[in-house]
Amino acid sequence: MNIQRLKEIREDKDLYQKDIAKIIDVTQQQYNKYELGINSIPIEKLDKLANFYNTSVDYLIGRTNERKPYPKAK
Repeated sequence: MNIQRLKEIREDKDLYQKDIAKIIDVTQQQYNKYELGINSIPIEKLDKLANFYNTSVDYLIGRTNERKPYPKAK
């Protein structure tokens, strides 16, 4: 997982860890562990992050460098 990407995308939006932690309903300490790569991020939290940042989970985890989200399924 590309943990550096989580920090970069957060900082691009001028947000603090506590801001993102609130959005995905975890503590700031827990979110910090995600950014440091200490703990894995549950898929439901990754989904919330991807929706918030308007990107794909694949972008967040470093599987692609394409930042735009995938088209929604019909």
